[in-house]
Amino acid sequence: MAKKSAENGIYSVSGDEKKGPLIAPGPDGAPAKSDGPAGLGAPGGRLAVPPRETWTRQMDFIMSCVGFAVGLGNVWRFPYLCYKNGGGVFLIPYVLIALVGGIPIFFLEISLGQFMKAGSINVWNICPLFKGLGYASMVIVFYCNTYYIMVLAWGFYYLVKSFTTTLPWATCGHTWNTPDCVEIFRHEDCANASLANLTCDQLADRRSPVIEFWENKVLRLSGGLEVPGALNWEVTLCLLACWVLVYFCVWKGVKSTGKIVYFTATFPYVVLVVLLVRGVLLPGALDGIIYYLKPDWSKLGSPQVWIDAGTQIFFSYAIGLGALTALGSYNRFNNNNCYKDAIILALINSGTSFFAGFVVFSILGFMAAEQGVHISKVAESGPGLAFIAYPRAVTLMPVAPLWAALFFFMLLLLGLDSQFVGVEGFVTGLLDLLPASYYFRFQREISVALCCALCFVIDLSMVTDGGMYVFQLFDYYSASGTTLLWQAFGECVVVAWVYGRSAGARWGEGAWPAGEVGSLAPALVPYPPQEQTGFMDDVACMIGYRPCPWMKWCWSFFTPLVCMGIFTFNVVYYKPLVYNNTYVYPWWGEAMGWGFALSSMLCVPLHLLGCLLRAKGTMAERWQHLTQPVWGLHHLEYRAQDSDVRGLTTLTPVSESSKVVVVESVM
Repeated sequence: MAKKSAENGIYSVSGDEKKGPLIAPGPDGAPAKSDGPAGLGAPGGRLAVPPRETWTRQMDFIMSCVGFAVGLGNVWRFPYLCYKNGGGVFLIPYVLIALVGGIPIFFLEISLGQFMKAGSINVWNICPLFKGLGYASMVIVFYCNTYYIMVLAWGFYYLVKSFTTTLPWATCGHTWNTPDCVEIFRHEDCANASLANLTCDQLADRRSPVIEFWENKVLRLSGGLEVPGALNWEVTLCLLACWVLVYFCVWKGVKSTGKIVYFTATFPYVVLVVLLVRGVLLPGALDGIIYYLKPDWSKLGSPQVWIDAGTQIFFSYAIGLGALTALGSYNRFNNNNCYKDAIILALINSGTSFFAGFVVFSILGFMAAEQGVHISKVAESGPGLAFIAYPRAVTLMPVAPLWAALFFFMLLLLGLDSQFVGVEGFVTGLLDLLPASYYFRFQREISVALCCALCFVIDLSMVTDGGMYVFQLFDYYSASGTTLLWQAFGECVVVAWVYGRSAGARWGEGAWPAGEVGSLAPALVPYPPQEQTGFMDDVACMIGYRPCPWMKWCWSFFTPLVCMGIFTFNVVYYKPLVYNNTYVYPWWGEAMGWGFALSSMLCVPLHLLGCLLRAKGTMAERWQHLTQPVWGLHHLEYRAQDSDVRGLTTLTPVSESSKVVVVESVM
C-alpha cells in the first residue's frame, strides 16, 4: 500500500507496487477489465508487461558503449585525417573540439537515457514539443543500420577468401582480371621487367590485381547508378550471414548483448597489438610512423583541418544516432555515475583512434618502401584502406594469408558490435512507442526479426553490380556530418534553453483523466513549478553531485556554436558526390541523396509545427503546455531527493493543487 509522509506530503510506493504497469481503475475503483481472454497472467486477461531491463553489471554498459562507438572510423578514417591535416598538429583541433563538442554531447545522450529510462524517441518526453529529435535519430540510425553492414559483408567475404595458400588478390590470371593486370610493385624493377619492354610510365597505367579483385570480383562495378545489373550471390550470402549474426546478438535484449560485447569489443584490441608488433618490425615502418605524426604547423590556419576534426569527433563518438540514449536507458537510475562513464568512454574512443594510427602507418610505411614510392601515394582512408591498401600490403608479407585473416577478422568484429548496438537502439526506440496494452510474448524477438529482414531487403540494392553507387549515396548523405551536426545542435538547444523553462509537468501517455484520480494517490508527487530548473539538477539527482560547470556552458553556448559553424561550412562548401574521382552522379541520384538527408533533418520542424497547430489556446499557452515534461513512474521516489540536490534543503510541504502526475513508460 502507498503511504503518505506527514512531514512533506510525499507519497511513497513499495517495491512490489512498482513492478509492472499501473492498471487503470474502472468506475468502481477496481482495475478495469479487458475484452481479451482471461488467464494470461494479468488483470483483465492481458499479459503483464515486464519491468524495463537493466544491465547485469555496469561493465556490460561500458563494453557496449565501447563496442558501439569504437568502430571502423577509428581505424580507417582518423589516421588518414591525421596525416592529411598536419600530422601531430591535427591533435590540437581534435582535442579542442572533443572538449567543447564531443564529450559534452556524449555525456548528454547517455545521461538523458538514464534519466528518462527510454529510447531515442520517448526520451524527449522531457520536452515533448521537440520529440522530432527522437524521430530524426531513428531515421538516421535506420539508414546507418542499412548500409553500414555492407562493410561487414565485404569484410566477411575477404575473410573467407583469406583461407588459401595464395591470396586471390595477389596474382593475375583469374577470370576477373583484365589484360592490363600486372603484379609488379617496385618501380625500380620496371626497367628490368620482361613485360613486352614496358616503360615505367606505361606500367603506371596498368592495374593492380588488388584493385581488380575489389572492383571486378567483389563489387563487379557497373558503369553507374543507372546500371544496377545482377545480384552478386557470393556477397549476398555473406550479407545474409552477417544479418543472422546481428539478429542472434540482439534478439534477447541487453542481457545477452552485454555478454557478447566482452569479446567483440576487446578482441580487436588484441589484434591491433599483434598487427602493431608485426608492423614495427617491417622495413620502412618507422618512416610511416614519422609521417603520421610529423607536425605541419601551417595546417592550423586552414579551416578544413578544423572541419575534419569536428566531423571525425561526431562520427567516431556515434553522436545523434539515439543508440547511446538507448544504452543509457538500461542503467539503474541512481546507481550509475554516467558522468564518469562518459569521460572514460570518450578517452577510450579517442585513444583507440590515435593508437590505430601507429598500426596503419607502420604497415603503409612498409608498403611504400616495398613499392619504392612516397607514402602519400599509398595512404588511403575508408574502404580504400580496408579493401585496397591493406590487402596489397599483406601480399608483400611472409605468411600473407595469416595476416589477411587476422586483419579482416578484426574488421568484422569492429563493425559487428557497432552494427548490433545500432539495431538495439532502433528496436528500443520502436518498442518504447508501443502502449502497454499492445505487449505480447516474443515481442522483442519478432520486432528484431522484422527490422533485420527489412534492412536486408534494402541491402539487396547494394550487392548488385551498381551497388557501390547506392552505398556511396547512403554514406555521403543519410548519416553525413551535416545531419549529425543538425541533430547535436537541436539536442543542446532543447536541453539547455527549453527544458526547465516551463512550470510544472504533465500526465504521461495512458494516464487517467484528472477527474479519476481515485486510487492514483501513490503516483502523485509534489513538484512546485518554481522548483523546476535545468537538466544539471537532474544529473545531480542521479549521481549525487553536480558535474563540472563546463558541461552546462558547453550545452548552452560552445557546443551549439561549434555545431552550427561546421554545419554552415559544410553547406556553403558543399560538393556533389563523385565516385572514385571519375563518376559524377546524375541529378536524380543526387536528389535521392538529399532526400535521405532531409528525411531526418525535417523531422524536428515538421513535428514542432504539427504539435503547435493541433494544440489549443494562445501560442504562448501552447508552447507552455507542450514543453512541460512527461515524467515516468521511476521518477517518483527520487523527487524528494531531487529537491535536496537543488537547494540542499528538504522538500517543503505543498498543496494538492501543485502536485503533478507521473506514470511509468510502457517499457
